[in-house]
Amino acid sequence: MSLDQARLFIERMKSDEAFAKRVMAIEDVAGRLACIQSEGFDCSEAEIKEVAGELSDAELDSAAGGTVLHWHIRYC
Repeated sequence: MSLDQARLFIERMKSDEAFAKRVMAIEDVAGRLACIQSEGFDCSEAEIKEVAGELSDAELDSAAGGTVLHWHIRYC
């Protein structure tokens, strides 16, 4: 698992609206993590939380529809 992979995942969530919608459509955390990992991102829920905590407010606001912030608050 890797913080670098978590950063790449968050960047993809911010830049690829279709990907973000696909991930966010999955209701449970385990299912989301399985989807994320099937896309080649080798990161854990804890690593996603850690990286999301590193983002500035502006970066969080720029995430696709607030998706990263929504993930961080609701699912991690």
